[in-house]
Amino acid sequence: MKLPVIKSVSEFVEEHDEDYVLEAVDVLEHVSLAKGLKDEELDVIGELISNFLGGVEVAKMVKDGKPKQEALNQFMGRVLGSIDKN
Repeated sequence: MKLPVIKSVSEFVEEHDEDYVLEAVDVLEHVSLAKGLKDEELDVIGELISNFLGGVEVAKMVKDGKPKQEALNQFMGRVLGSIDKN
């Protein structure tokens, strides 16, 4: 996951609406089912989906009153914590 991308997506959600991002995720998920995609291409699509959904989650935390930097740090802490457990 890329923090700058997550931050950018969360700002987009704050300015517009999360539905745009969720619809983009739906499109990416559909595209990932196309035949003939290489593993590297699937990895990029998966990374984009993860970052988009992370941005939506951070935007929800900010909407609930958490300062943006704290929301980003908390989200990334959870992500890194889940990686360390594997």
